[in-house]
Amino acid sequence: MALGGWSALILAAGAGRRFGANEGGGKLLADLGGAPVIRRVAERVVSAGFAEVIAITGADEANIRRAIAGADVSIRHASDWAEGMAASLRTGIAALDPECMGVCVFLGDMPLVPVGLCADLAARAQAAGFAARPRLAGKPGHPVAFARAAFADLLALTGDQGATALLKSRPEAVAYCDTADSGVLLDIDTPADLEAAAAAWKA
Repeated sequence: MALGGWSALILAAGAGRRFGANEGGGKLLADLGGAPVIRRVAERVVSAGFAEVIAITGADEANIRRAIAGADVSIRHASDWAEGMAASLRTGIAALDPECMGVCVFLGDMPLVPVGLCADLAARAQAAGFAARPRLAGKPGHPVAFARAAFADLLALTGDQGATALLKSRPEAVAYCDTADSGVLLDIDTPADLEAAAAAWKA
């Protein structure tokens, strides 16, 4: 299926304290092949063909805005971002086109996420009735596709748990797409993670 009726959210609101600071700011602004990590994520998500792409900012809004300026991405600020990932998700879901069929949720620190899986994930989420996510060697990864039926539950999330607990509570309505692409799990939390991502990016 095509992604024309689907939206995408990029969660880029966290402070990234585990990564530490670098010359340009936090991990989302770290250089990856000549551009900030968040820019790489935005460009990749836009290339997938979603009806809209929305980035959710928080801790470092001004710099994130600059990093993705010119990309076909709308930006929404989560004023309560310090609460955790749930705040970003609530802000994002509330900003979606009211006619969208579903949303794929991306994390701003996962620049190698395989967007080629998105159409399959969207179709599986609709068939399952709630959500779908990729899985590598038994480990669930990103992006996560949520059918419209999941939006009310996403808007009710609180704290820093993200949607993991929600997905675990609805196992019968969550589908999986097995893949060998390590990009579904490769996130950047430490400088060592950035080095691994840089090596994979060059490859």
